[in-house]
Amino acid sequence: MWPFSRNDATGVPAVRSVTGKSLVQRLDMFLLTFGCISQVIKYLDQTNIQNAYVSGMKEELQLFGLELNYFTTYFNIGYCIMLIPSQIILTHVRPSYWLPGLEITWGVLTGLLAIVTSANQVYAIRVFLGLCESSAWPGMMTLLMHWYTPMELAKRMGFFHSCQALGGLFSGALQASVSTTLRGAYGMSGWRWLFIVNGVMTVVVGAIGLVMLPDYPNDPNPRAVWFTKQHAELSLERLARHGRGKPSPVTWAGVKRTLRSWITVIIPFLYCCTVIGNYGVQYFELFLKSRPNADGSQRWTTAEVNAIPMGGRAIQIAFVWIWAIISDCMQIRWQLIVAQCTLALVPTLMMSIWSALPSQMSDTTAYAGFFLNFIVLGTAPLLFSWLADIIPQDPEVRALVVGVAIAADYAVQAWSNSLMWPATEAPYYRVGWKVSAVLMLLAATMVFVLHVADAKYFRYV
Repeated sequence: MWPFSRNDATGVPAVRSVTGKSLVQRLDMFLLTFGCISQVIKYLDQTNIQNAYVSGMKEELQLFGLELNYFTTYFNIGYCIMLIPSQIILTHVRPSYWLPGLEITWGVLTGLLAIVTSANQVYAIRVFLGLCESSAWPGMMTLLMHWYTPMELAKRMGFFHSCQALGGLFSGALQASVSTTLRGAYGMSGWRWLFIVNGVMTVVVGAIGLVMLPDYPNDPNPRAVWFTKQHAELSLERLARHGRGKPSPVTWAGVKRTLRSWITVIIPFLYCCTVIGNYGVQYFELFLKSRPNADGSQRWTTAEVNAIPMGGRAIQIAFVWIWAIISDCMQIRWQLIVAQCTLALVPTLMMSIWSALPSQMSDTTAYAGFFLNFIVLGTAPLLFSWLADIIPQDPEVRALVVGVAIAADYAVQAWSNSLMWPATEAPYYRVGWKVSAVLMLLAATMVFVLHVADAKYFRYV
């Protein structure tokens, strides 16, 4: 830990040698860049199972039931088990050890998917992938809250969050390339090469995290040679200036404060509604794979099934940035969340009608519904920026609430995906889109109620 110099009158570090602008530039260059690259890799590793499924894995492993849904279920089980413990461990162990170490581990596991011969082997590996990957997204979100001010936070969270879409976009492009260039190499199918390439990339990215992550403002990473004592002092000054509490290990007292807080119920509830309510967009590839020509042949090739959703991911990336920039520039959070949830009703209702009346509705409605849904996939940065505004002085509760929110989402998804989006019903889901519309309407209503109630009755103490 750096021996910080203090201003005797204020107790705040006195800093003159570096500027806030240079500090933010370095944080963006190293902390945010690593987070974004890691997020691309994480999302690629998390979703490449869908790309592999529609690119030959289904036929080669004889996956003609609900195996694809179970791949997600087993991953979610592992994710839920480790998520909250990981958030606690992250406050006791250096993030520059914990996050890269887990990333290297899941990179090795991803590579092992290239040699599976049955669904049961995939299930086992997916559980351990969930255990390791559970730390990446919430851990980085928590770190960003410690380093950036309210005028900077939503934009960085938005940029980081948009890398999920970038990972999905990259996954489609990578699988399309692998399926055509490496198919048959050394006697292996193209989908198996996807897992090998992903695994190698993941291990490399995990290794560079050892020096790119700065850890915490009051306990910097000694291996981060790009981060000086003056940068650390200025970081503490910025925390104090904006009323943010210093990072601290989660204690039993912090756990009790979290359990007593209304935020621990409301924020996870809203997060679950917005994520699960927009989850149908993940099945765009299955929709494309199911579309026939007039003669009954498949309309889109394997490469096209992987490539077409890239347009939707590009829309998602652009709008995540737009929502986040507006939020920071205008310092509004809840209003934009309500706007997103309200807009999400349009594609979910369109898809509900299309699924219920397939013979009377054109496929154009479905294409429009999927692409419109990509516009509103940027709620998480706004929601967690709002969380940081509500409880700026309690980093323990913030870290735990983020963990509870994401664990709750994966816990619900572990059983709801098979009910809402069974692979055997693709692409006409009986209840999936209808439930999504209800969840988005409920979320919009709850955000508005939370805003009014927070101002009058439930201000966090």
